Amino acid sequence: MANPRDIKGIKTVGANIRKYRKLQNLSQQDLANLLDTDLSQVNRIELGKINTTVSMLYAIAEVLKVEPYKFFIIE
Repeated sequence: MANPRDIKGIKTVGANIRKYRKLQNLSQQDLANLLDTDLSQVNRIELGKINTTVSMLYAIAEVLKVEPYKFFIIE
């Protein structure tokens, strides 16, 4: 079973990705297309269902025009 602190972090990252995606007026499908991945992958990342890779976080940050560290900020 995953550590509760890890789960909180993964969910924080996902929620922040969703926030920045919406600020760019992109749908999950738009983001998936720009990342050359599938919709279900983006959905699982945003819902905190998977612990994505660092390289994917950097790719998402580039597409969304934000610094990667912003995904880790708890609000």
